[in-house]
Amino acid sequence: MSGESLERYFRLIQGARDKRPSGRLWCPAADVYRTANGWIVKVDLAGIEPADIQITLDGPVLRISGSRRDGICGEGISHYQLEITYSRFEKMIQFPRSIEHATVERDYHDGLLILRLREEEAAGQKGRARAASPK
Repeated sequence: MSGESLERYFRLIQGARDKRPSGRLWCPAADVYRTANGWIVKVDLAGIEPADIQITLDGPVLRISGSRRDGICGEGISHYQLEITYSRFEKMIQFPRSIEHATVERDYHDGLLILRLREEEAAGQKGRARAASPK
């Protein structure tokens, strides 16, 4: 790296320290599991209030969105290092078939959003199987 490049690099780092993160969109990590009657989705949303999370189903797509806010930084406080993203987020998960009629059970614990998507088909088939079997 030349002397000029190195100097430019350090100016960029200093400039980044003097500014808050932009309103860029970030994408949280998620795990998706298949179950006998639907899906389980776990999303890492540490530091986000449950009321700030929106969940929508559209065909085969699950969309989870919201925002994480920095409640500490304010008037008279400056930062030294920022690695956590404070802005809007969006996570879109594509399923192999439509899930828009699935029932959604939602749990939020220790920064993990856990969604249980129970497919209507699976629920209906299970009910019909019980009705067909003699007691």
